[in-house]
Amino acid sequence: MSTGTLLAIIIPVVVVLALIAVAMTVARRRRRLRDRFGPEYERTVEDAGSRKAAERDLAEREKRHDSLELRPLEDRERDKYAREWNGVQEEFVDRPEDAVHDADRLVTALMRARGYPTEDFDQQVRDLSVEHGRTLEHYRAAHEINTLSSRRQATTEQLRGAMVHYRALFDELLADGHRSGPAET
Repeated sequence: MSTGTLLAIIIPVVVVLALIAVAMTVARRRRRLRDRFGPEYERTVEDAGSRKAAERDLAEREKRHDSLELRPLEDRERDKYAREWNGVQEEFVDRPEDAVHDADRLVTALMRARGYPTEDFDQQVRDLSVEHGRTLEHYRAAHEINTLSSRRQATTEQLRGAMVHYRALFDELLADGHRSGPAET
């Protein structure tokens, strides 16, 4: 075979192999982001308008998250937060709106204790999405009901739902993001 014939065969094969490698890399990255962010992946794609923009946003979230100085709780801190949660739950019986506001403050305090910045709700959601993407919808729903409650527009059933939603994130944060079961009730 001549050199020209060999090049005519080799170059297309190399190009095809390179395209396959790129496609596999993109697919692997997409799968990793889906696995890590859970439902937050699709929500971000929908909000961003394109997969590429969403995946860039999620990668930026990971980078920021990696720069945070997150820390596990000591046993005594974990016990203190669990006791405080029990108190908030007991408060719900007589003062449901106050209990929901207290649940919000307690979740925020727990986030702060773990090392998450807590100044801005939208940034909280972005930071939490990296390790807690599967419970993030709970936090959003609870926050929305808490806002309604602040305007005295939430029903008792919505307030009860907010407590359940806050509890989902609370349990995950209390267990340092590992699914080791709910906090003592």
